[in-house]
Order: sequence, then structure tokens, then C-alpha cells
Amino acid sequence: MRISLLDRTRTRLGESDADAVAGTVERARRAERLGLHRFWVAEHHSVPGIASAAPTVLLAAIGARTSTIRIGTGGIMLPNHTPLVAAEQVRLLEALYPGRVDVGIGASLAFKSAIRRALGRTTLDPDEHARAVEELRSYLHGGPDDDVVARPHVAPPPLFLLAIKGGLDLAARLGLPAVIGGPLLRDTAATDAYRRDFRPSPGVPEPYLVASVDVAVAESEDRARDLLLPEVWALASSRETGGFTALRPVHEVRRLLAEASPKVREAVDRGLGGVIAGTPDQVRREVAVLAARTGAAEVMATTSTFDRAELAEADEALAALRQVRARQ
Repeated sequence: MRISLLDRTRTRLGESDADAVAGTVERARRAERLGLHRFWVAEHHSVPGIASAAPTVLLAAIGARTSTIRIGTGGIMLPNHTPLVAAEQVRLLEALYPGRVDVGIGASLAFKSAIRRALGRTTLDPDEHARAVEELRSYLHGGPDDDVVARPHVAPPPLFLLAIKGGLDLAARLGLPAVIGGPLLRDTAATDAYRRDFRPSPGVPEPYLVASVDVAVAESEDRARDLLLPEVWALASSRETGGFTALRPVHEVRRLLAEASPKVREAVDRGLGGVIAGTPDQVRREVAVLAARTGAAEVMATTSTFDRAELAEADEALAALRQVRARQ
């Protein structure tokens, strides 16, 4: 089974944003050495806990420091961009790093109203988003006779849809590979419908699903869950504080958790209930079950933790599971 990484360029307490960016580039180099399939980076705007808002710019740096691993946007949030400009940026990346670029497209708006206003997009119209995805694809595949041509002229990089809410329906209708996470990982009706209703498109003859999930491999289940606790805490506490903050050490998160409200503690429990964490054998079994349930051919781990050395060890252990096969 293919195993890939999505790195959100998470900041750490006591580090600068520049440190976080450098850490993402170094992690991509490690992922290549470990033989992982893809390395994607994300787009988040004005978030204290995330240092990168421009995935195509970051990918230019990652591409220059790697040579074989696929690199991609996980994703470009298309409501914040015109399809032409997005197409031009990824075509330029493809010209620089031919045959290695993936274009993951999402529809999420910023998490605060002030940021949405600053980006010029306060609401999302699903029909408008669908038209924008089709327009972007037309620029990626467009020919020289079109009125507007995205340049440079290169082979079109593959397009993936980050599926939230009705995103799987759109991916099936447009014939696009899809990345699923959260509740969709357990929604077999939605994934079955995607495969059933999939309409082949140029370069994509059959459905393809990528399962995005927090995964940690360690010497014990408790240790693996500890690795994921800082990220789960940051998300759970943000719903009460309104701020998604830098990662903190595990011991400090445990202290804060003991003092937290019941609502936050419940959110942490729910968050940990949605991860895959354990020994290599435990994770291997859970990944195989996930693949069998969803039909996904690839796992994209969204793992992050406070200690970068421990993150490196977890990436190495994860890479050792590449031979997982979905149960038929």
C-alpha cells in the first residue's frame, strides 16, 4: 500500500516560524530517503500554529531539495484563488520538477470571519466551486487554440479533490481522485457511491481514494498516542479559545488537560478516537482495516508532534509499513 505524508508546517513552542518552514523542508528530504510516495503541504491563513499559507511557494523549495518523491498541494484552497493563477503556479512547478507534482484542491474557507474578509471570500457556493474546479482542470489540460492559455506549456499534473461534505459526489462526477478524512473514513455509503458513480476522465480511468488520517507508530500504543496528543490538544482547545496554537510538549499538554473544561477533555477523547496509533503490528492491522473499509489505495499520514526527533522516528516506523495490503 502506498504511504504518503501531509505536513502542515506546524509551529512549536519556543521555535520561530522560519524554524517550522525549515523543518518541513527537512522532513520532505527524509520522506524521500524513506521511500514514501508523496509529500504534500497545506494552505492555512493567519493561523498562529501554522507557518505556511502558500503551498506552491513552499513546494518550490522542497522540489529543489529533493529529486524523486512526488510533491503536492494538500491543498490549494480554490475559493481563495482564481483558477487561472492556480493553474499557472502549478504548471510552473511542473516545469521545474517534471513528473513529480500533484495538485490537491480544497474548498475550506478561513476559520475566522476577519480572515475570510481579508481573503475576499466570506461564503462558499458549492456550484461555483464545482465550476472553478472544472475551469482549473481546463487550464491544466488546455490546448494552444484556447483563448486563455496557462503557461508554461507542460504535461498536466494530476488533480486531486480534497473531499469534505459533498466533495465525493463532485469527485465522482468530474472523474477525479479524492482525498478523504474525518467522518468520511467511516462513511461506507459515501465511498461506495463514489466508486459506483465515478465517471472516467482524461488520465483517470478509474476511481482512486487516499485516506488522510493521523498515524503514529511507536514501541507501545500509549507512547504512540502520546505522540499525537499535542496536535489533538491544539485542535480541541481551539474550539474553546478560538486560536489554533503552536504545538506544546506532551507533559505540558497533560497538565493543561487536567485543568481543562469537560468540553475540551471530551473533544480530546474524540480526537484520539479518530487516530491510528500503536505498535507496528497494531498500526499495520488498523491500516489494512481502513483500506478495506474505504477502498483507499493510499494512506496519507497527517502526523505531527512537538519533538522533531520523535517525529523523525515515527516517520521511519511508518515507512516500514509500506507493504500493507488491503483485505479483499
